[in-house]
Amino acid sequence: MKEFIRLLKREFRLFIGNSTLRTVFFLAPVFYATLLGFVYKSGKVENIPVIVVDKDNTPLSGQLVEMLEDNKSIKVQKYLQEPPSIENEIIRKEAAAVVIIPSRFEADILQKKYPEVNAYINTGNVLTANFASKALQLTIGTFSAGVSIKGLQKMGMPAVRAATQYEPFKTNYITLFNTTGNYLIFMWPAMLAVVLQQVILLAMAVSFAAEFQRGSFVEEYRNMRRWAFPIMLIKVIPIWFFSILIVSVYYLMHVLFRVPLPEGILSFIWLTAFFVGSASFMGVFVSILIPDALKATQILMVIASPAFIISGFTWPLNAMPAFVQFMANIIPLTPFLQAFKILLIQKGDVVLTYPYIRHLGILILVYGVLGWVALKIKLRLIFKSATTK
Repeated sequence: MKEFIRLLKREFRLFIGNSTLRTVFFLAPVFYATLLGFVYKSGKVENIPVIVVDKDNTPLSGQLVEMLEDNKSIKVQKYLQEPPSIENEIIRKEAAAVVIIPSRFEADILQKKYPEVNAYINTGNVLTANFASKALQLTIGTFSAGVSIKGLQKMGMPAVRAATQYEPFKTNYITLFNTTGNYLIFMWPAMLAVVLQQVILLAMAVSFAAEFQRGSFVEEYRNMRRWAFPIMLIKVIPIWFFSILIVSVYYLMHVLFRVPLPEGILSFIWLTAFFVGSASFMGVFVSILIPDALKATQILMVIASPAFIISGFTWPLNAMPAFVQFMANIIPLTPFLQAFKILLIQKGDVVLTYPYIRHLGILILVYGVLGWVALKIKLRLIFKSATTK
């Protein structure tokens, strides 16, 4: 136990004394959390440029343009003539859509000729395209309904009956989970988890590999060469301790950016503990296998870099090929984000997170055993080689 405590203190000193680790582990999470918080601070995209070409330029077409201008999600740029190239004008003005109101729009409506309004959506950016498309559909749909109801009223039909004739049944769309569509609540906490996993893996990448590389492992751990698992704990405990500090800072930043905290704080603490544990043991395993610190770092970064994309957080996991799903499921970020979404965004019952916590528990066990076996073999080879010399 005395040797364990001595080496643990040494590990803390090595960690704090390493300027690269200090910068990456402490400054990077705070920097990225602050930067991403300000990036997504508005939560919703507003004032998206939309070009409206009013070829008719009549009171009725003007009314439609005014209704579009009243929608806060879009910012209308009105044209009276169609540009020579719609595509080039979209690129030039960075517009998310172009709405073209045809000539004789008012006259054709009055004559029941059903004119066509064309809306060209710029899907070069899917996010702004979705916001613009939703705003246009809502506004133009409301305008269309109003015109139809007014037409029926002019024919002598009462307003209440005219509304039911236009809409024979009513549909209520009720949003659940992040009802305001706030992108800050959806994206920012998930990106913090990505950064946390990255810094844990980066720190663990150099834990064993750096000791092997500089030849200090044999000298320092000679008295504990029979105790592989305690040696692993000596390496991961500082990471666990400093991860608590990072998560605490994240909590404070939730208050700063007014992001709601997850439901069931105790369950979230357990979830985070399992996530940190599985990520650190994964890093230990790779660090033992790869004796070069730089190569270990590169391999872990290659593994971790696509983690968010394949995690199923923004794109359904079941829509991915089987081998991608397998890769996603062996990375701790995947089950963590699924459970995190339930606790933070969907405000679901804690019981619903249990399968993902079990998943993380299995990863801890698997990576812990693999790391233990790899270290056992490594210890035998290293000390046998040292004895021979």
